[in-house]
Order: sequence, then structure tokens, then C-alpha cells
Amino acid sequence: MEKSLWYLFAGSRGGVNRVRIVRELSDRPQNANELAETLDVDYNTITHHIEMLHEHDVVEPSEHDYGKLYFLTDRFEQYSETFEQIAAEVE
Repeated sequence: MEKSLWYLFAGSRGGVNRVRIVRELSDRPQNANELAETLDVDYNTITHHIEMLHEHDVVEPSEHDYGKLYFLTDRFEQYSETFEQIAAEVE
């Protein structure tokens, strides 16, 4: 998981936006539209980053299709210290 986190947030383009998404989701679950508005980022960009975060088990979607909420995974929460270390370098 640590390698995935380094890749997602520090080793690829878009890491800063992914950090911002995780920060928002740590406050409360949100859907892609809410994230786009809050972060002032294009909806399609948000969905791309959400897909990447989902593929690497950082976020998980709710079961609803319309207005699907995204949550941080329990597995990701176990690596919060690693995330904070990476985020400090990226931000």
C-alpha cells in the first residue's frame, strides 16, 4: 500500500489534486459533483482521480448510482501517517 500511495500522490501528475480530494473526504463523504465544486476542479478531472484512488483502494463508493458518495477505505486509514508524510512533500 505504501508504494501505491507514493505513486498516487508524489510520483504522478495529479498528486496535488488527489491529496486535496482525500483531505475533503476525510472531513465527510462527498459525491464527485460536490468535490468538483468545493475544489474548483472540472468534474471529469475529479472522476478520473476518483477512479485512480478507487483502483488503489484509497476510496470506495457507496452502493447508490445517482449521487454516489465516496468514502476513504479502512485500509487507507491504516496508512494515514504515510499519507501525511507524502502530502507534506506534495503540498
